Amino acid sequence: MFFIALFTVWAVVSSCMTGLVDAASSNSPLGFSIKYTTIAGYFLQDESSTNASTFSFLDTNFGLINRTYPTDAKYDPKGKKTQWQRFANQVFRLNREAPPGTQYKLLYMGRHGEGYHNAAESYYGTPAWNCYYSLIDGNGTVTWADARITPKGVAQALNVNAFWASQIRNQKIPVPRSYYTSPLTRCLETANLTFGGLKFPGRHPFVPIVKEFFREGISGHTCDRRGTRSYIQGAFPNYQIEAGFSETDQLWQVYHAETQLDQDIRSKTVLDDVFTNDRETYLSITSHSGEIASLLRGEKA
Repeated sequence: MFFIALFTVWAVVSSCMTGLVDAASSNSPLGFSIKYTTIAGYFLQDESSTNASTFSFLDTNFGLINRTYPTDAKYDPKGKKTQWQRFANQVFRLNREAPPGTQYKLLYMGRHGEGYHNAAESYYGTPAWNCYYSLIDGNGTVTWADARITPKGVAQALNVNAFWASQIRNQKIPVPRSYYTSPLTRCLETANLTFGGLKFPGRHPFVPIVKEFFREGISGHTCDRRGTRSYIQGAFPNYQIEAGFSETDQLWQVYHAETQLDQDIRSKTVLDDVFTNDRETYLSITSHSGEIASLLRGEKA
Protein backbone atom coordinates (compact mmCIF):
# COMPACT_ATOMS: atom_id res chain seq x y z
CA MET A 1 0.00 0.00 0.00
CA PHE A 2 1.27 3.45 -0.91
CA PHE A 3 0.25 6.75 0.62
CA ILE A 4 1.42 9.82 -1.25
CA ALA A 5 1.43 13.16 0.49
CA LEU A 6 2.32 16.59 -0.83
CA PHE A 7 3.46 18.61 2.14
CA THR A 8 4.18 22.27 2.54
CA VAL A 9 6.74 22.96 5.18
CA TRP A 10 7.36 26.28 6.85
CA ALA A 11 10.62 26.49 8.75
CA VAL A 12 11.36 29.79 10.45
CA VAL A 13 14.66 29.82 12.30
CA SER A 14 14.42 31.67 15.59
CA SER A 15 17.45 30.84 17.87
CA CYS A 16 3.87 11.94 3.62
CA MET A 17 -0.83 8.06 1.62
CA THR A 18 -0.75 10.55 -1.05
CA GLY A 19 -0.84 14.23 -0.24
CA LEU A 20 0.89 17.53 -0.74
CA VAL A 21 2.32 18.84 2.49
CA ASP A 22 3.64 22.21 3.58
CA ALA A 23 5.46 23.13 6.79
CA ALA A 24 6.20 26.27 8.76
CA SER A 25 8.30 26.95 11.84
CA SER A 26 8.14 29.13 14.90
CA ASN A 27 10.05 29.70 18.13
CA SER A 28 11.09 26.66 20.13
CA PRO A 29 13.79 25.78 22.68
CA LEU A 30 15.59 23.93 19.90
CA GLY A 31 15.89 27.06 17.79
CA PHE A 32 13.10 26.34 15.35
CA SER A 33 9.95 24.29 14.93
CA ILE A 34 8.27 23.07 11.77
CA LYS A 35 4.59 23.22 10.87
CA TYR A 36 3.30 20.70 8.32
CA THR A 37 0.23 20.96 6.12
CA THR A 38 -1.12 18.39 3.67
CA ILE A 39 -2.22 20.08 0.47
CA ALA A 40 -5.56 18.74 -0.75
CA GLY A 41 -6.81 18.67 -4.33
CA TYR A 42 -3.95 16.69 -5.82
CA PHE A 43 -4.44 13.08 -4.69
CA LEU A 44 -7.51 10.89 -4.24
CA GLN A 45 -6.16 9.70 -0.89
CA ASP A 46 -6.96 13.17 0.49
CA GLU A 47 -10.54 13.24 -0.80
CA SER A 48 -13.37 12.57 1.68
CA SER A 49 -15.21 10.66 -1.04
CA THR A 50 -12.42 8.06 -1.32
CA ASN A 51 -13.17 4.75 0.39
CA ALA A 52 -9.89 3.74 1.99
CA SER A 53 -10.96 0.09 2.30
CA THR A 54 -11.43 -0.32 -1.46
CA PHE A 55 -9.00 2.26 -2.87
CA SER A 56 -6.16 0.92 -5.04
CA PHE A 57 -3.24 3.14 -5.99
CA LEU A 58 -2.35 0.58 -8.67
CA ASP A 59 -5.57 1.38 -10.56
CA THR A 60 -5.53 5.15 -10.11
CA ASN A 61 -2.13 6.43 -11.26
CA PHE A 62 -0.91 6.43 -7.63
CA GLY A 63 -4.05 8.38 -6.78
CA LEU A 64 -3.00 11.47 -8.74
CA ILE A 65 -6.18 13.36 -9.62
CA ASN A 66 -6.75 13.96 -13.34
CA ARG A 67 -6.96 17.74 -13.39
CA THR A 68 -5.44 20.88 -14.84
CA TYR A 69 -3.00 23.20 -13.07
CA PRO A 70 -2.45 26.94 -13.37
CA THR A 71 1.00 26.19 -14.78
CA ASP A 72 -0.30 24.07 -17.71
CA ALA A 73 -0.84 26.90 -20.18
CA LYS A 74 2.84 27.78 -20.43
CA TYR A 75 4.34 24.37 -19.68
CA ASP A 76 2.12 22.20 -21.89
CA PRO A 77 0.22 24.37 -24.39
CA LYS A 78 -0.24 21.46 -26.82
CA GLY A 79 -1.43 19.01 -24.17
CA LYS A 80 1.33 16.47 -24.81
CA LYS A 81 2.65 16.01 -21.25
CA THR A 82 1.49 13.33 -18.84
CA GLN A 83 -0.46 14.11 -15.69
CA TRP A 84 2.67 13.40 -13.61
CA GLN A 85 4.86 15.67 -15.74
CA ARG A 86 2.38 18.51 -15.35
CA PHE A 87 2.09 17.84 -11.62
CA ALA A 88 5.88 17.91 -11.22
CA ASN A 89 5.97 21.27 -12.98
CA GLN A 90 3.27 22.53 -10.64
CA VAL A 91 5.33 21.46 -7.61
CA PHE A 92 8.41 23.15 -9.11
CA ARG A 93 6.47 26.39 -9.44
CA LEU A 94 5.05 26.09 -5.92
CA ASN A 95 8.57 25.84 -4.53
CA ARG A 96 9.95 28.60 -6.73
CA GLU A 97 7.20 31.00 -5.68
CA ALA A 98 7.02 29.95 -2.01
CA PRO A 99 7.76 32.61 0.60
CA PRO A 100 11.02 32.39 2.57
CA GLY A 101 11.06 29.47 4.98
CA THR A 102 8.42 27.48 3.08
CA GLN A 103 9.00 24.38 0.95
CA TYR A 104 6.90 21.71 -0.71
CA LYS A 105 7.82 18.02 -0.69
CA LEU A 106 6.14 14.93 -2.07
CA LEU A 107 6.34 11.87 0.16
CA TYR A 108 5.91 8.40 -1.32
CA MET A 109 5.05 6.40 1.81
CA GLY A 110 4.92 2.65 1.27
CA ARG A 111 3.76 0.05 3.79
CA HIS A 112 5.70 -3.20 4.01
CA GLY A 113 4.39 -6.37 2.37
CA GLU A 114 2.63 -9.02 4.43
CA GLY A 115 4.87 -10.19 7.27
CA TYR A 116 4.83 -13.46 9.15
CA HIS A 117 3.40 -11.61 12.14
CA ASN A 118 0.45 -10.52 9.99
CA ALA A 119 -0.10 -14.10 8.86
CA ALA A 120 0.15 -15.37 12.44
CA GLU A 121 -2.45 -12.90 13.70
CA SER A 122 -4.80 -13.94 10.91
CA TYR A 123 -4.23 -17.62 11.75
CA TYR A 124 -4.65 -17.41 15.53
CA GLY A 125 -7.15 -14.54 15.63
CA THR A 126 -6.55 -11.11 17.11
CA PRO A 127 -7.56 -11.87 20.73
CA ALA A 128 -5.21 -14.88 21.00
CA TRP A 129 -2.50 -12.97 19.13
CA ASN A 130 -2.62 -9.98 21.45
CA CYS A 131 -2.87 -12.00 24.65
CA TYR A 132 -0.23 -14.64 23.97
CA TYR A 133 1.30 -15.31 20.56
CA SER A 134 2.48 -11.75 19.88
CA LEU A 135 4.58 -11.90 23.05
CA ILE A 136 6.68 -14.89 21.94
CA ASP A 137 9.18 -15.13 19.08
CA GLY A 138 7.38 -17.78 17.06
CA ASN A 139 5.66 -21.16 17.17
CA GLY A 140 8.60 -23.46 16.44
CA THR A 141 7.83 -23.49 12.73
CA VAL A 142 7.63 -19.80 11.92
CA THR A 143 9.45 -16.87 13.55
CA TRP A 144 7.65 -13.55 13.73
CA ALA A 145 9.97 -11.64 16.02
CA ASP A 146 11.21 -8.78 13.80
CA ALA A 147 9.18 -10.55 11.15
CA ARG A 148 10.34 -11.11 7.61
CA ILE A 149 7.81 -10.84 4.79
CA THR A 150 5.93 -13.92 3.60
CA PRO A 151 5.89 -15.18 0.00
CA LYS A 152 2.67 -13.20 -0.38
CA GLY A 153 4.49 -10.13 0.92
CA VAL A 154 7.30 -10.70 -1.59
CA ALA A 155 4.75 -10.90 -4.42
CA GLN A 156 3.09 -7.70 -3.22
CA ALA A 157 6.39 -5.81 -3.25
CA LEU A 158 7.34 -7.15 -6.69
CA ASN A 159 3.93 -6.10 -8.00
CA VAL A 160 4.62 -2.56 -6.81
CA ASN A 161 8.08 -2.73 -8.41
CA ALA A 162 6.46 -3.55 -11.77
CA PHE A 163 4.01 -0.69 -11.26
CA TRP A 164 6.84 1.75 -10.57
CA ALA A 165 8.58 0.56 -13.75
CA SER A 166 5.46 1.20 -15.82
CA GLN A 167 4.92 4.61 -14.21
CA ILE A 168 8.51 5.64 -14.91
CA ARG A 169 8.26 4.45 -18.49
CA ASN A 170 4.76 5.62 -19.41
CA GLN A 171 3.86 8.43 -17.03
CA LYS A 172 7.32 9.94 -16.49
CA ILE A 173 6.60 9.99 -12.77
CA PRO A 174 9.20 11.91 -10.73
CA VAL A 175 11.15 9.22 -8.92
CA PRO A 176 12.32 9.59 -5.32
CA ARG A 177 15.61 11.39 -4.88
CA SER A 178 16.08 10.14 -1.32
CA TYR A 179 14.99 6.89 0.32
CA TYR A 180 14.26 6.17 3.97
CA THR A 181 13.18 3.00 5.72
CA SER A 182 12.17 1.65 9.09
CA PRO A 183 14.84 -0.57 10.70
CA LEU A 184 12.45 -3.52 10.98
CA THR A 185 13.24 -6.40 8.63
CA ARG A 186 9.86 -6.41 6.89
CA CYS A 187 10.49 -2.84 5.72
CA LEU A 188 14.14 -3.40 4.83
CA GLU A 189 13.08 -6.31 2.60
CA THR A 190 10.09 -4.49 1.10
CA ALA A 191 12.14 -1.42 0.16
CA ASN A 192 14.70 -3.56 -1.63
CA LEU A 193 12.07 -5.50 -3.59
CA THR A 194 10.04 -2.38 -4.39
CA PHE A 195 12.87 -0.29 -5.82
CA GLY A 196 15.58 -2.77 -6.72
CA GLY A 197 16.42 -2.95 -10.42
CA LEU A 198 14.53 0.19 -11.40
CA LYS A 199 16.17 2.83 -13.58
CA PHE A 200 17.00 5.85 -11.44
CA PRO A 201 19.15 8.92 -12.14
CA GLY A 202 22.83 8.20 -11.57
CA ARG A 203 23.10 10.98 -9.00
CA HIS A 204 20.20 9.54 -7.00
CA PRO A 205 20.65 5.76 -6.76
CA PHE A 206 18.53 3.56 -4.53
CA VAL A 207 20.55 3.74 -1.30
CA PRO A 208 18.02 3.94 1.54
CA ILE A 209 18.82 5.44 4.90
CA VAL A 210 17.72 3.37 7.90
CA LYS A 211 16.16 5.63 10.53
CA GLU A 212 15.17 4.39 13.97
CA PHE A 213 12.12 6.61 14.36
CA PHE A 214 10.39 5.44 11.16
CA ARG A 215 9.61 2.15 12.92
CA GLU A 216 6.13 0.90 13.79
CA GLY A 217 4.38 1.92 16.98
CA ILE A 218 6.43 0.28 19.73
CA SER A 219 4.61 -2.39 21.70
CA GLY A 220 5.54 -5.46 23.71
CA HIS A 221 4.92 -7.56 20.60
CA THR A 222 8.14 -9.22 19.48
CA CYS A 223 7.42 -8.28 15.87
CA ASP A 224 8.18 -4.69 16.90
CA ARG A 225 11.65 -5.52 18.27
CA ARG A 226 14.31 -4.70 15.69
CA GLY A 227 17.49 -6.57 14.93
CA THR A 228 20.95 -5.37 15.82
CA ARG A 229 22.86 -2.78 13.85
CA SER A 230 25.36 -5.50 12.89
CA TYR A 231 22.55 -7.69 11.54
CA ILE A 232 21.09 -4.87 9.44
CA GLN A 233 24.50 -3.89 8.05
CA GLY A 234 25.32 -7.49 7.20
CA ALA A 235 21.95 -8.37 5.64
CA PHE A 236 21.60 -5.08 3.73
CA PRO A 237 25.17 -3.90 3.06
CA ASN A 238 24.13 -1.27 0.52
CA TYR A 239 21.91 0.54 3.01
CA GLN A 240 23.09 3.50 5.05
CA ILE A 241 22.39 3.51 8.77
CA GLU A 242 21.86 6.88 10.41
CA ALA A 243 24.40 8.23 12.85
CA GLY A 244 23.76 7.36 16.47
CA PHE A 245 21.92 4.13 15.65
CA SER A 246 22.52 1.80 18.61
CA GLU A 247 23.80 -1.76 18.24
CA THR A 248 20.83 -3.22 20.13
CA ASP A 249 17.22 -2.06 20.30
CA GLN A 250 17.07 0.45 23.14
CA LEU A 251 13.39 1.35 22.62
CA TRP A 252 11.61 -2.02 22.78
CA GLN A 253 10.62 -3.34 26.21
CA VAL A 254 8.70 -6.45 27.23
CA TYR A 255 5.07 -5.69 28.12
CA HIS A 256 5.50 -2.01 27.33
CA ALA A 257 3.80 0.04 24.62
CA GLU A 258 4.26 3.66 23.69
CA THR A 259 1.14 5.81 23.66
CA GLN A 260 -0.20 7.36 20.46
CA LEU A 261 0.99 10.74 21.69
CA ASP A 262 4.50 9.37 22.25
CA GLN A 263 4.50 7.87 18.75
CA ASP A 264 3.30 11.12 17.21
CA ILE A 265 6.07 13.04 18.98
CA ARG A 266 8.60 10.50 17.69
CA SER A 267 7.17 10.74 14.16
CA LYS A 268 7.34 14.52 14.11
CA THR A 269 10.90 14.35 15.40
CA VAL A 270 12.03 12.19 12.49
CA LEU A 271 10.06 14.26 9.97
CA ASP A 272 11.70 17.41 11.32
CA ASP A 273 15.09 15.74 10.93
CA VAL A 274 14.42 14.76 7.33
CA PHE A 275 12.87 18.06 6.30
CA THR A 276 15.67 20.04 7.93
CA ASN A 277 18.54 18.07 6.42
CA ASP A 278 17.25 16.77 3.09
CA ARG A 279 16.85 19.39 0.35
CA GLU A 280 15.25 17.00 -2.14
CA THR A 281 11.60 17.41 -3.11
CA TYR A 282 10.67 13.77 -3.80
CA LEU A 283 11.20 11.40 -0.87
CA SER A 284 10.39 7.73 -0.31
CA ILE A 285 9.59 6.31 3.13
CA THR A 286 9.09 2.56 3.57
CA SER A 287 7.37 2.04 6.89
CA HIS A 288 4.25 0.65 8.57
CA SER A 289 0.54 1.41 8.46
CA GLY A 290 0.50 2.67 12.04
CA GLU A 291 3.61 4.78 11.57
CA ILE A 292 2.40 6.27 8.29
CA ALA A 293 -0.84 7.26 10.03
CA SER A 294 1.25 8.86 12.77
CA LEU A 295 3.37 10.76 10.24
CA LEU A 296 0.23 12.13 8.62
CA ARG A 297 -1.08 13.21 12.01
CA GLY A 298 2.10 15.28 12.28
CA GLU A 299 0.46 18.06 10.28
CA LYS A 300 -1.81 18.61 13.27
CA ALA A 301 1.06 18.79 15.76
